[in-house]
Amino acid sequence: MTSTDSLFAQGRWPDVRTSLLAQLASAGERADILIKLSHVESQLGRFRLATEYAVRASKLRPESIEVLSDVMARLRVYNMADDFLAYVERLGPPSRMPIPVLLATASELSFFNLQDRALEYVEEAFRGDPDYPPTLLALAQVCIYMGYPVRALNALRRSLQRAPEIPETYLLLSQLGKSVWGDVDVAKAAEQQLSRIGGDKASAAMNLAYALHRFHDGAAEYDQAYARLAQGMRIKRDTLRYESADSRRLIELLKQLPTSAASGGWTGSARQPVFIVGMHRSGTTLLEQLLSAHSQVHGIGELYDFTSAMRYETDYHSKGVIDAALVERTLANTPDYPAIGKRYLDGLEWRLGPEPMFTDKLPSNFLNIGFIAQALPNAKILHMVRDPVETCFSNLRELFSEANPYSYDQIEVAEYYAMYRELMAHWKARFPGRILDVDYTRLTRDPGQVMREVAEFCGLEFEQAMLSTSSSQRSVATASAMQVREGVVRRDTPKWKPYERHLLPLTTRLQELGVRTGDC
Repeated sequence: MTSTDSLFAQGRWPDVRTSLLAQLASAGERADILIKLSHVESQLGRFRLATEYAVRASKLRPESIEVLSDVMARLRVYNMADDFLAYVERLGPPSRMPIPVLLATASELSFFNLQDRALEYVEEAFRGDPDYPPTLLALAQVCIYMGYPVRALNALRRSLQRAPEIPETYLLLSQLGKSVWGDVDVAKAAEQQLSRIGGDKASAAMNLAYALHRFHDGAAEYDQAYARLAQGMRIKRDTLRYESADSRRLIELLKQLPTSAASGGWTGSARQPVFIVGMHRSGTTLLEQLLSAHSQVHGIGELYDFTSAMRYETDYHSKGVIDAALVERTLANTPDYPAIGKRYLDGLEWRLGPEPMFTDKLPSNFLNIGFIAQALPNAKILHMVRDPVETCFSNLRELFSEANPYSYDQIEVAEYYAMYRELMAHWKARFPGRILDVDYTRLTRDPGQVMREVAEFCGLEFEQAMLSTSSSQRSVATASAMQVREGVVRRDTPKWKPYERHLLPLTTRLQELGVRTGDC
């Protein structure tokens, strides 16, 4: 390990920066040095410099596949879509790429929600080696997002035959719903794999535990299902650094934001954004699919473009969609709201079609409402609300990537839910008329009436296409990818009900916090 690598491993970022700058001065522009500098500046909170180094690295030939993958990942993290797509073009046609590069490129294209293009690269990798498990897993994931469950299932079964020890195969299979849940052989194979895993393979055990939760749930074996869910949550929670007190501090800081921007926000665009917000797993994907079926609305899915605009304005790389340090910067120095609004809209233009209105469905943008309302005065905000226990339970049973660290403990998810409700009440009081609550239960029971209300709020004429998710052919790169394909489904018995006795810590804590079941 070099001295720079040692400093990097220790997190001594100022010292790493000094060392890398010396290397850059000596060796000249090199992608590997520049991308490391990008990481360092990000750790130091300097968003603009981190972005600049990543863009500089993307202009150069990568020294290795690892550097190439890192450059693409950083461009995606900083939401530099134009530079990312230009970088991909410079790599040449997919037919000339080795499989690892094809899969790395497909992964980042998928993160940008460019599923059609991601599929091109995965299919090229498949042509090169149709039995390579990582390719089969990538193919299955993209097909799930695009609504091709049969093709996804075939790829996963092929992966299972080639390498039954890969936990991710079972996790993806568990997302395919009824077509797999009744497959006793798949569930048995997952149990066998879990029994063979040692204590040093926590990630593998976690993936298998979450998969088995869904398999047992689908078979109505609720005690076994909860036992596996509890196991998976415990493993995941042990990997996270999260304190409810940190969320409380963020909420209190957000409530201190001034709510009238002297500069008035950005009004120089005919585009009208509709932000769909709420807790994760509250039905935001369903609402977006219905709304984006309107002829005047373009759905763009779950993106971090507004977060990127805020990071650039404050020159700070926040942790997650927003954090306390970023809010403190805005309290110390009033943001340039027109600049934020313009950067946000300009950065999205490449995604949009002729429709004047578009949806931005990142649930956790509920944290950004104070900034959105001031940067984008013509933005509409739809707030999806759902039964508290159903919402919290749905969060608990979802294995997120890096987001939602509160969602692996019953007490912590209850406390976060109460804070979210508190903040939404604050925003609605401060921005009257800017936010429409959309009740998930009402939407599933009377979609016609609710979507008429949504259309009126957005200034649209109601269209019949808004009553069916099949009217929207857009890919869905969220945890609801398979569920939303079922359309508007009314459930008389909530998913959490069979787990009622297991969820007593959750329901008791919600009651202590003044939140009642059925209280949206």
